[in-house]
Amino acid sequence: PRGRGGGACGRCPAGSPGPPLCCYRRRAGAMPLGRWKKAAPLVDEEEAAGGWPEAASRGPEEEAGGGEPAPGRTPLRPRLVFHTQLAHGSPTGRVEGFSNVRELYTKLGQAFDMDSTEIMFCTLNTHKVDMDKLLGGQIGLEDFIFAHVKGQKKEVEIHKSEDALGLTITDNGAGYAFIKRIKEGSLIDQVQMIKVGDLIESINGQNVVGQRHFEVAKLLKKLVKGQLFTLRLVEPLKAFDMIGQRTKGGKSASGGQLGTGKGTLRLRAKGTATVEEEPSAFEEKAIEKVDDLLESYMGIRDTELAATMVDLGRKKNPDEFAQALDEELGDFAFPDEFVFDVWGAIGDAKAGR
Repeated sequence: PRGRGGGACGRCPAGSPGPPLCCYRRRAGAMPLGRWKKAAPLVDEEEAAGGWPEAASRGPEEEAGGGEPAPGRTPLRPRLVFHTQLAHGSPTGRVEGFSNVRELYTKLGQAFDMDSTEIMFCTLNTHKVDMDKLLGGQIGLEDFIFAHVKGQKKEVEIHKSEDALGLTITDNGAGYAFIKRIKEGSLIDQVQMIKVGDLIESINGQNVVGQRHFEVAKLLKKLVKGQLFTLRLVEPLKAFDMIGQRTKGGKSASGGQLGTGKGTLRLRAKGTATVEEEPSAFEEKAIEKVDDLLESYMGIRDTELAATMVDLGRKKNPDEFAQALDEELGDFAFPDEFVFDVWGAIGDAKAGR
């Protein structure tokens, strides 16, 4: 525990916002990565209404609001509220009280009086289908959420004349996989009906709603060269000023995704959301590198997944890192060469390369 007159180890500067980094390094040795700076989970409705359990033991000065919280006690965190609109146009709504992506989509459905399954994905601070602004694992505390809902359905028959389709797939974390990027000059790039942002409902009649992006990407890779295949797609409903757009999608979503707020709300596939400081320059670089590797190896982009892998990269050696990946992300069945490339990319980011 930190003393009042100095840091935890006696060598840290007084008043440092602990636990100080040098103490982590003394306990764990030379760590390959920095740590995410995590805050307490968001308060739920009961806590927001009644305060923390230890509220009854606070001193009179605290109860009167005239003093600082006692050392070691977490102050009540205000409930976070985000403003939102439908991307094709709507009045402004408010969402709050969610702790993961699925709950966010449920709250958005309630805000606009629609079934949450009508919402395909969300972008931050723009109503356009801009994959660089896609809502993934983090939302800036001052970000504005635009919800993109289902528009026109379409079915496309394609002759697979090349090994690679030129598609990059991502998902919204709530059961929908969609096209995030189309490689210029690729087979899919020649099919004008297919656009970035299209939701993939089925492949050759096989329903893929509810499957993760990597599962959909595997099905697409298994399609036999030289044969016809059919995609059933749903494009997002667009505002008038977006009609006719067909963007290829950005190379990376990590730059725009972290938002403009002074902090970020990090949403996880497992566990509750937490308010964190924005990632450091090293963490942002490492996430971008890992996200590029996910696209190269698996045909997907997912900054939340990349951030989780960077977080796990705090292990001391690649063997411990591989074991941590198996325990936390075993469903992905990452090949060994991919794991070692990720470890190397994280090391390169740490070294400023």
